[in-house]
Amino acid sequence: MTAQQLDVIGFGNAIVDVISRAEEAFLDTHEMRKGGMTLIDEPRAEAVYGAMGPGVEISGGSAANTMVGIAALGGRAGFIGKVRDDELGGIFAHDIRAAGVAYATPPAANGPTTARCLILVTPDGERTMNTYLGAAQGLSPADVDEAMVASATVTYLEGYLWDPPAAKEAFLKAAGIAHGAGRTVALTLSDAFCVGRYRDEFLKLIREGTVDLVFANEAELTSLYETDFDAALAALRREARRAVVTRSEKGALSVAGDELVAVEAYPVAKVVDTTGAGDLFAAGYLHGFSRGFSAEESLRLGALSAAEIISHIGARPERGLKELAEENELRV
Repeated sequence: MTAQQLDVIGFGNAIVDVISRAEEAFLDTHEMRKGGMTLIDEPRAEAVYGAMGPGVEISGGSAANTMVGIAALGGRAGFIGKVRDDELGGIFAHDIRAAGVAYATPPAANGPTTARCLILVTPDGERTMNTYLGAAQGLSPADVDEAMVASATVTYLEGYLWDPPAAKEAFLKAAGIAHGAGRTVALTLSDAFCVGRYRDEFLKLIREGTVDLVFANEAELTSLYETDFDAALAALRREARRAVVTRSEKGALSVAGDELVAVEAYPVAKVVDTTGAGDLFAAGYLHGFSRGFSAEESLRLGALSAAEIISHIGARPERGLKELAEENELRV
């Protein structure tokens, strides 16, 4: 796959997910904040991993999940993210390439080990994430593939990447290259607590036009503006060129100036695991957006992709998303 063939290129933390079922008592015992993402160090990662039940290991990370979703819809996706040249780094690289995503970021030869996210899924389907970022934090401007970025219709940036300074520089470099080539830059706010850490900086990115398209869920949006949903949405409409807001069972909406388009959530027999729901929603929307689909079509692709993900354990599709879209009479 050459750079000239990409629809979307994602920048994010290259993480191997370890997913296991757990009772809420396990979360209490280990003092975990249910439903959130907590950054942990390597000793804590080893301790939690040792206490977890049987798990499934697969390459993950928010933006990486989104790129895999785009590939599953028949799109042309690439990913830039850092791993170490260790066993987990090999698992990550193999999995994401096998999913059809272009990935060529050189692994680190030394330093912290490959990142991992220990995900505990409680009986209600809620996921609690404990993330050791490790080598992922080593992403730097030197890892930015300028040709890939310049050729991709959309450059998609993960808010979690705003933590390490060098990764932040890579983020801004990629945005500059994309805009220089007349492309669209998208940002996902990632997590309400992430927004809490970098609220002013995220608002600056939006207000100054560094990003053209913002993805947020309700919690992230209200955290961004520190107000209720309606007031936050009104502020977002004033300040963002385009934005997409997911609302779980209440569906999702897209805003661009005076335009507001909303769609309902697709019905799901049972919510098994919400891991990756927002990531796959973004995949469906970005696939449609990059191909010039209407806002409603793009939102519906996102809603359908999210519905598939929450019906099973894990953040990677178990059904062919392209075929699923066609069954639901959505163009891909």
